[in-house]
Amino acid sequence: MKSLLIANRGEIARRIMRTARRMGLRTVAVYSDTDRAALHVREADTAVRIGGSAPRESYLNIAAIIAAAKHTGAEAVHPGYGFLAENAEFAQAVIDAGLLWIGPPPAVIRQMADKAEAKRIARDAGVPVIPGYDGEEQDDASFHEAAGRIGYPLMIKAAYGGGGRGMRLVRDEGSLQPALDAARSEAEHAFGDGRLLLERALSGARHIEMQVFADQYGNTIHLGERDCSVQRRHQKLIEESPSPAVDDALRERMGAAAIALAKAVNYAGAGTVEFLLDADRNFYFMEMNTRLQVEHAVTEAITGFDLVEWQLRVAMGEHFTRQQSDIRLHGHAIEARLCAEDPAENFLPQAGRIVLWRPAEGVRTDHAVESGTEISPYYDSMIAKLIAHGATRDQARERLGHALDETVALGPSTNKSFLAAVLRDEDFASRGATTDFLSRFAFARAEPDATTLGIAATLLARNAEYGEWTSWSNNPARMMSVRLGEDDVALRCERGTYHARVRDEDIVTDSDARSVAAIESGAVHLARAGHSFSLENTTHAPPARRTSVATDGRLTAPMNGRVVAVNVTAGETVEAGKALVVLEAMKMEHALSVPQRARVQAVHVAPGAQVAPGHLLVELEPAT
Repeated sequence: MKSLLIANRGEIARRIMRTARRMGLRTVAVYSDTDRAALHVREADTAVRIGGSAPRESYLNIAAIIAAAKHTGAEAVHPGYGFLAENAEFAQAVIDAGLLWIGPPPAVIRQMADKAEAKRIARDAGVPVIPGYDGEEQDDASFHEAAGRIGYPLMIKAAYGGGGRGMRLVRDEGSLQPALDAARSEAEHAFGDGRLLLERALSGARHIEMQVFADQYGNTIHLGERDCSVQRRHQKLIEESPSPAVDDALRERMGAAAIALAKAVNYAGAGTVEFLLDADRNFYFMEMNTRLQVEHAVTEAITGFDLVEWQLRVAMGEHFTRQQSDIRLHGHAIEARLCAEDPAENFLPQAGRIVLWRPAEGVRTDHAVESGTEISPYYDSMIAKLIAHGATRDQARERLGHALDETVALGPSTNKSFLAAVLRDEDFASRGATTDFLSRFAFARAEPDATTLGIAATLLARNAEYGEWTSWSNNPARMMSVRLGEDDVALRCERGTYHARVRDEDIVTDSDARSVAAIESGAVHLARAGHSFSLENTTHAPPARRTSVATDGRLTAPMNGRVVAVNVTAGETVEAGKALVVLEAMKMEHALSVPQRARVQAVHVAPGAQVAPGHLLVELEPAT
């Protein structure tokens, strides 16, 4: 093998390229219209356009990717993770085209993609599984009957797919039907298959996964566990290895179970067997991911192995030279996923332009962004992942928190401050997390204080591109009023020193703040004290019009997204909380409702429409 096509984008494409180049391979990138100038495209030896911006037109377009491989003379295809990484049809198409598939056999992918079938295989292999329902009957009555036997709370899961899509926690019988409807819809849109299964929900459980590796000759080992319990919307945010809840004896038992499952299906390559660990240290099989994981970097940090290199060598038919006794875990590693989302608004995805990007030093940062990168609504919200390694868990945790503080990501809102707050939480620091950790974690968005506002106003005054303020006279003292959002700032400059009065405070502003700030589109984007702020210059703006569904009868889009469902028609009366429109953004569905009973006057969108923030979706009036 001399050339490798990476059928993916962003940070995982760049990460695979790093290893491929070190191994002397020529790299081929593929890209959508949105990604034509992306970093992974510019860094590859060759790049091929495969379609439009939507994933189905590009990164999910099997024929286009195979054609790109043939056109460029690529000999192998690495799928990365997400998109087609666990698609058996794609794996078979790669093999049928005479190309080398970097992954397990298509038959194994197919077996493990069906979660019900995977649970049956696990049971037969002696691996404990969570009690639940994985039957063929998919009608609502069968689910209600099964739920009554299982008991509440319970989990609904998509029978195919992953990434938190098609998953719902149901706490009581009254919540079951709407959760079934939502999970089925999300699964159909995400995976083209709306089949579901039920599992008993384990309270106080931890999400523990075992990294396994197997060559083509039956040699199988594990590389320890990762604790992935910090999750929102059933998607991981912080992962660490080793788990603070797993000792050597439990690691050996879970590792043996993971290896048994891998051997049962004649696995080859990199895989992850995922378990739930309950409060009594009983573990239960959930699913197997037949690909490299986002969080593979923490395993690399504590073992010293390059897992992508192992994938390539296994695919080329090499024998394992490592035995289980060779695997040693050194120190502790923690990874945080930096995402374009607003934690204070239920992790609402954010799209837009990264105005200023500067990754922190001292940790590994896998990313594919730079200043000026547009965060697209078409793809996952993760823009980078930071991995810290230390001799102890506390050392790794503190290094990662400091790195998050030092990372500059200005523009769309991110979860940077949220992640740092989790790492510094007393419970997380002392015991780690269970899967319900974030349901108890209180977080409030940092609001700009008077000093931050004074600095931002001074940056505007000093901005050479803002002609009005650069025309100040040369008088020893100059005055200027600035309005940022709803705050008035009175600026005075005396002999080159800026003074600000804001919120009844007098401040001498800090000129050093310019190194972590940018001015663009009428706003000051400022990184200060570990937080990021985007402060709109409203000096000459008319008074803001405050609207809401309750006051002006307009349901508008809160984000960029695609309309996947419209559940109302003009003239209909809807109850409070009913999902009127469902948007898909950054791989997740978001149901939009109204807080009070209302009558629909007009519907302005249809399924398939692409909308931007503020786009009018539905007009309403009070219900009589």
